[in-house]
Amino acid sequence: MNIIKTNLEGVLIIEPKVFGDHRGWFMETYSDQKLKEYGVHLNFVQDNHSFSASKGTLRGLHYQLDPKAQTKLVRCTKGSIFDVAVDIRKESPTYGQWIGIELTAENKKQLLVPKGFAHAFLTLTDDVEVQYKVDELYSPDHDRGIKWNDPKIGIEWPADLTPILSEKDQNAPSLEGADNNFTYRAKL
Repeated sequence: MNIIKTNLEGVLIIEPKVFGDHRGWFMETYSDQKLKEYGVHLNFVQDNHSFSASKGTLRGLHYQLDPKAQTKLVRCTKGSIFDVAVDIRKESPTYGQWIGIELTAENKKQLLVPKGFAHAFLTLTDDVEVQYKVDELYSPDHDRGIKWNDPKIGIEWPADLTPILSEKDQNAPSLEGADNNFTYRAKL
């Protein structure tokens, strides 16, 4: 398993090692031991699986407030997505900055999105399945969102199309207007 740091502290790209032969392939999608060796300590409590029928479906930017904040380990198991994490920790040196990566069933890459980051993905193909682990259960009372196209964030979405959005995502506030209780704490 190859773990790659990004320019956003705590956001990691994980590339599983794939072992294949004439029968097909095998890979570890998660290794608690390997992440702990890298300094990442998680206790996943739930797996989620979503299906999006149409190319251009955009889900996000989503997060949960503390004390129900979630770390997510995201992978695409059918089709492809552009997966995004945005730093929403107040006073962070990278506040409002984002990273985006293409996750596909073929490249098998994963994105680790820690607490204090909003998450979204855009489907790049039809019939997309996304699976992700979370370290906190879903809490409707703590569920929040930020507008997918907030100009202050400036995400460069890869497709020139009108996204298919839920009503919740259509009406999400800007980063500055969002309910947010995350504050950056520098690592010592």
